[in-house]
Amino acid sequence: MRKLSPYIFKYWRLMLGAMLLLVVMTQADLSLPDYLSRIVNIGIQQNGIDQGVPEVISAKSMQGMAMFMPAEDHERLLTAYTPLQPGSPEAQALAQRFPKLNETTAYQLVTAAPEELQALETLMGKPLLIVSGIQMMQSDPQIAQRMLGPEAQAQLAQLPPGSDLLARLSEMPAAARDTVLQRALDNLGNLDGMILHQLVVRAVGDEYTNLGMDMQASQTNFILRTGLIMLGLALLAAVCSISVSLLASRVAAGVARDLRLALFTKVETFSSAEFNQFSTASLITRTTNDITQLQQMMFMVVRMAFMAPLIAVGGIIRAVGKSPNMWWLIALAVLCIVAVIAVIFKLTVPKFKLMQTLIDRLNQVTRENLSGLLVVRAFNKQRFEEKRFDGVNQELTGTQRFVGRTMVGLFPVVNVIMTTLNAAIIWVGAREVANSTLQIGNMMAFQQYSMQIMFAFINLSFLFIMIPRAAISGDRIAEVLETPLTIKDPAEPKALPQPVQGKIEFRDVCFKYPGAEENVLDNINFTAKPGEVTAIIGSTGSGKSTLVNLVPRFFDVTCGEVLLDGIDIRELRQSELRDKIGYMPQRALLFSGTVESNMQVGKPDAKPEEMEKAIKIAQATDFVFNNNNGLETEISQGGSNVSGGQKQRLSIARALVKNAPIYIFDDTFSALDYKTDAALRRALEEEHGHATVLMVTQRVATARSADQILVLDDGQLVGKGKHEELMQDCKTYSEIANSQLSKQELA
Repeated sequence: MRKLSPYIFKYWRLMLGAMLLLVVMTQADLSLPDYLSRIVNIGIQQNGIDQGVPEVISAKSMQGMAMFMPAEDHERLLTAYTPLQPGSPEAQALAQRFPKLNETTAYQLVTAAPEELQALETLMGKPLLIVSGIQMMQSDPQIAQRMLGPEAQAQLAQLPPGSDLLARLSEMPAAARDTVLQRALDNLGNLDGMILHQLVVRAVGDEYTNLGMDMQASQTNFILRTGLIMLGLALLAAVCSISVSLLASRVAAGVARDLRLALFTKVETFSSAEFNQFSTASLITRTTNDITQLQQMMFMVVRMAFMAPLIAVGGIIRAVGKSPNMWWLIALAVLCIVAVIAVIFKLTVPKFKLMQTLIDRLNQVTRENLSGLLVVRAFNKQRFEEKRFDGVNQELTGTQRFVGRTMVGLFPVVNVIMTTLNAAIIWVGAREVANSTLQIGNMMAFQQYSMQIMFAFINLSFLFIMIPRAAISGDRIAEVLETPLTIKDPAEPKALPQPVQGKIEFRDVCFKYPGAEENVLDNINFTAKPGEVTAIIGSTGSGKSTLVNLVPRFFDVTCGEVLLDGIDIRELRQSELRDKIGYMPQRALLFSGTVESNMQVGKPDAKPEEMEKAIKIAQATDFVFNNNNGLETEISQGGSNVSGGQKQRLSIARALVKNAPIYIFDDTFSALDYKTDAALRRALEEEHGHATVLMVTQRVATARSADQILVLDDGQLVGKGKHEELMQDCKTYSEIANSQLSKQELA
């Protein structure tokens, strides 16, 4: 994968944008359970009151608290509040929420710093709770016993009905009052922080009720306000998620597009030596299936690789913050999931490389069968090919089925783990709630955080499984991209002298194919001059096609040199060299499209009259212009809708439309009848008599009119000259000629 990093990090801006959006999205998602716990803990259980320090407190309650705290603490408390007189502007501003401020003196909180509020709650919590409890005793005497003890209840029960208990308590003898207050403080001293906080918040609510606040409306407003915040966060997370998916898609599609282009461009530069390293089926698989695997992985990486760790780490921190005593439940569940993923990872990853190899084989068998369909039918080998295809297909299907079954087993196991985790959280959390060490809302938030953490680890598991498979595909792609080229442009190319004459010289040329032990061509020397036709003839396998393929540098010579106008072709740019050559390969190949589009392969800017001229020289006028379509005549893939001779003539026309100084015909005229062959060569001499022509042929009738004939035998140049000279001096040529023509034809 590191080898493909230039193609991936090209899109670093989009990936950075996706990461920033993921940070926002994960923070929004992680905030939702916290707000849910606030709705339950504060909105439902605490009537919407979120702090244990009253925003407004009556003067009566403030004075009452003075009896239950040291004088210096009370003085400190008074500095945190400012007096509110009935009818004052400040009281009028708060009267809508606290209607009784118009009737009674009160105090308003003047600080809002969290640290100061926490200190104030510690300072005034228990005194406020005692004052609130005493005020409630008039409506419920049992509260006195719970808060102040049975002795205090007996003493307060002796007071006349309707008495102001705080006033009466202040009038009691100091010793008796201190006894009552000490009993109350002792009872409250047994409460821990959470229970005490909830009781203090309830006391604050009672204070607000005494000042006329509508607690039902306060609760509803808090729930609605928090719910709207949750809705906004959910919408923000949704927008971020859609945006991240869009960016991830652009990154993945862009990387796939660039890799396909790079792969195609690289393959176009391959010589036959490089093509021998990769089968056509393998190159097709690497360009399609392997890049698709990489594209899917890139989308998942951008979408999940950054988000999953954020969710996992953030969820763990927040979950432990909500319930420090239950962290071990998440740890146990994560360990179980990691163990399951490790087993699946070990079973499936080795199969991924095998799958890509099997896809290569399947493509190869399919391609061979389709290309050789007529041969298969001619030899009645349909059953054999079906069995061959079925064998590869079954092997690939079995491998995919194994991977699929293994992967499918992940979901039920994960579902069992998550269900068990939910049940364990409820069971352990219920005990925590019963012991007043955990609030219900916090337990619900912990449950949601645990689910988010589990899904984060599941997403990571998919990444860990996908990345090795994509890495295998990436290595296969990089293997092609990093294949060293045997034929390269020189570092400092030379330029051909203008105008280009087209003179070709072979000087002591030897050649052997890569990996071969013996030369295919050995010590070849000849000169092909402009305005002359050089025919190359010889038996099958003598090296004719290999020789002409050295001119456009499809191969480089093993020793010696090939010169064009006196310059070694290895010192020229390949594009410049091939631009001067009109090449017609041994196997005629047409591209899907029209006659015009096939002509434009030879010369992209060719005009219609140039195409018509080339078609006329190639003797293809009869089937191109004898219908209404003309140059727009449709050509199927590979030229399957035209005959072999028609295909050959169109291929010749495609080479001729280039109007190059050099033409190479590699056994091009073999599919033509003698009459068409002769007419084509006459037209070629009339229109392109100035060019250098190399003509590989099996026919003596075609070669005999050439200005120079080269006779090859087993890679050796055994004859060179005109027809008459070779008939006298070259045994190999005379044998070929006598086997093809009668004595009268040779005379």
